[in-house]
Amino acid sequence: MSQAQSTNPNNRLVIKLVGIVCGMFVFGFAMVPLYDVFCDITGINGKTNETAVVYEATDIDRTRLVTVEFITKTTTGMPWAFEARTQRIEVHPGELNTVEFYVKNPSFRDIVGQAIPSVSPGTAAIYLNKTECFCFNNQPLLSGAESVMPMQFYVDPQIPQDLTFFTVQYTLYDVTAAAKTVAEAQASAE
Repeated sequence: MSQAQSTNPNNRLVIKLVGIVCGMFVFGFAMVPLYDVFCDITGINGKTNETAVVYEATDIDRTRLVTVEFITKTTTGMPWAFEARTQRIEVHPGELNTVEFYVKNPSFRDIVGQAIPSVSPGTAAIYLNKTECFCFNNQPLLSGAESVMPMQFYVDPQIPQDLTFFTVQYTLYDVTAAAKTVAEAQASAE
């Protein structure tokens, strides 16, 4: 076999492999919007509104009860103790409620935490309205310190009749490095 004949198949193989790598790269970037669409369609990993809403006195539907369950977890490497003081509550749609979450930083360093909520089933997320929540902001906690963090919410009276139970899960992340970077950027901008 001549040199020209063996080079041609190698070039084609290299071009195919580069094409596959580029395709995988594009697919990796497309995964986030595709995942969001999948979650919207299936109702998995319901995302909540991450801004405070104003509670307007509304008619409370005392004929109905909706059970809201609270689950907490921390990500790998986040040493905080994190738990819901109220793990399950029955609420009337339209009624303003307050629950509390407990955190403790047993580590030997100051840590900034950020809680990210998700609601299951996802369709319930649009009916959960938070007027006050620790999840709206980063939560700094000194070494050895503990805190009680409130969450004030109401369930929209427009919640479907068949939706009588949903779960709110808060996952706590260590965002100390990111918070430090933001603080340094703000300080240098001034």
